[in-house]
Amino acid sequence: MFQYLPSFGLILLISLLLSASLTPFMERLGLRLRVADRPGGRRQHGRLISRLGGVGMYVGFSVAVLATLMLPNGWLPPRLDQKELFRLAGLLLGTSAVFVFGLLDDRFEFPSRPQFAAQFLSSLIAIAFIIFIERTNNPFTNQVVQFAWPVVWALTIFWFMGMINTMNWLDGMDGLATGVAAIMSAVLAVHMIGAGQYSVALLPVALLGAALGFLPFNFNPARVFMGSNGSYFLGWALAALGIIAGAKLATVLLVMGLPILDVAWLIFYRWRRGERASLAGRDHLHYRLADMGFSQRQIVAGYYLFSAAFGVLALGLGSRLFKLVALLILTAAALAVIVWATEASERKKAVHDA
Repeated sequence: MFQYLPSFGLILLISLLLSASLTPFMERLGLRLRVADRPGGRRQHGRLISRLGGVGMYVGFSVAVLATLMLPNGWLPPRLDQKELFRLAGLLLGTSAVFVFGLLDDRFEFPSRPQFAAQFLSSLIAIAFIIFIERTNNPFTNQVVQFAWPVVWALTIFWFMGMINTMNWLDGMDGLATGVAAIMSAVLAVHMIGAGQYSVALLPVALLGAALGFLPFNFNPARVFMGSNGSYFLGWALAALGIIAGAKLATVLLVMGLPILDVAWLIFYRWRRGERASLAGRDHLHYRLADMGFSQRQIVAGYYLFSAAFGVLALGLGSRLFKLVALLILTAAALAVIVWATEASERKKAVHDA
């Protein structure tokens, strides 16, 4: 491992510096092109803010990933899977496709149907490049369960669309989605390194650098937003890396558990009230906490702590059964927080309206 440290450091540095150097330029360009969020609505910022921040992350990640193909032989970890380069091409193509669609969405603000169609088609890119969920380990018997192809397609499409929407909905507060993505990238990198997957571990390291380069500009008070181009890119990349890491989906679910459950709860909550699931509103958990009086930094720090704690837990638990127990505990804790925040904010709103 130690002989490959220069390659890990270089990839991290490339993605971080490119992301950090491009973001101020995209901040100005977004304002000039009027691809920006205006004050009011769900976001409570006080001025026009560019939505092109995701460009720096995408460019930093893509260039860093391409750089992994050009490192000196002594620096580059050996590729243990002959299909690794094929998956790498799919990763770059898939992230590029959703990034371009995200840019178009930031410019034209598409309704939900074109967005879901784009997410669906992007998941087909993953399947075409053998980035799919084909098996899992039974935590009770430790036996491998092989899925039939219709199940593989359904699970993979659901996984990618779910991760994209989770990241997109999570991007509602300064630094929230960016920081959680950075934590997820770090956990995946450590997991891959621990499993001896040094060559693919360079990929989450590249994503980590891109997120860290953008975060100082996006943290409260944000100078620039990532926009749909950034949230779509991060969601698709994390979904793909979770599979490339050896389908360690339990690890991803533990780190992303709170935002994922918030999305699931919100869909149920809106359905129960007869509202469209894709409706924009302030009923996400982070907005409810803000309406209850918590500051943006307190809420973001809470999300970071939650994700990091369960990420460390996922890395420390070797038993699949223990991971299942941890996942159930996470689900119960997260749902308790979500239901409490929902009821508390509804009571506060009722008192205010009265």
